[in-house]
Amino acid sequence: MKILMIGAHQDDNEFRCGGTAYKLTQKGHTVKFLSLTNGCGGHHLMTVEETVAARERESAAVAELLGIDYEIWSDQADCALVADLPTRRRLICCIRSFAPDVIITHRPNDYHADHRACAQLVQDASYMLVVPHECPTVGAMKTMPLIMYYEDGFTRPEFNCDVIVGIDEAIDVKLKMTHLNVSQVYEWLPYTKGETVPTDENERFEWLKGMDVSKPHTDEEVLSLPRGYAVRFARTAARFRSKLIEKYGTEKGGTVRYAEAFELCQYGSGMSEEIKALFAAL
Repeated sequence: MKILMIGAHQDDNEFRCGGTAYKLTQKGHTVKFLSLTNGCGGHHLMTVEETVAARERESAAVAELLGIDYEIWSDQADCALVADLPTRRRLICCIRSFAPDVIITHRPNDYHADHRACAQLVQDASYMLVVPHECPTVGAMKTMPLIMYYEDGFTRPEFNCDVIVGIDEAIDVKLKMTHLNVSQVYEWLPYTKGETVPTDENERFEWLKGMDVSKPHTDEEVLSLPRGYAVRFARTAARFRSKLIEKYGTEKGGTVRYAEAFELCQYGSGMSEEIKALFAAL
């Protein structure tokens, strides 16, 4: 099957569903990452041009690691994405060209204007994917894809976990792809939070994780840890422990350490038996 993961920025797919992407590719499915902006706004020291070039290099490294196609809208500025008609039509053509069975993207309620615009664009494009006279230069799809949202922590409305994927076997790869986003995880995002990053390479990676991934932690311990990307990925498993047990059974579901969660969008197609089987096997 074909899965299109659409983020507003180049690290969104990595952080939100990189483990699922890896598991899908390992089972022979085709995954594509799409970033609707070029990342130009995401740095405090580099110029716009230097930032865009750095992000392109980082995304290329992620694509090589996963063995996937990674498309970046290099002419669309970061922090300036708008859900207007020309951009919607561009996205319709992009989605049709790939013809995915599943799309995964942001929820429309989010702190970042680019994230909200991305979600709105996907929603606005969903029905139009099957309308032949809309964007006729790229043939209309026969059916709409299933659309799902990344997990987030916003509560108005609250995220609803409809699909859960344990990613313990993918955590090393997910942490590596996080690590490859150097300009984000070691430079820009720490700057916005007032964090100090170690300069030693090994210490820096341990700081990135925020926890010792070689040993298990209880859900209570994970939820009490202050920061770190391994902590972030472990919190999903702790947050949706009952869903993991429901999917994998008490023994396995009770011990999954890392997970990714998704909410079904009411637009797009329903959950077919084939897609149910796809995610049940992950």
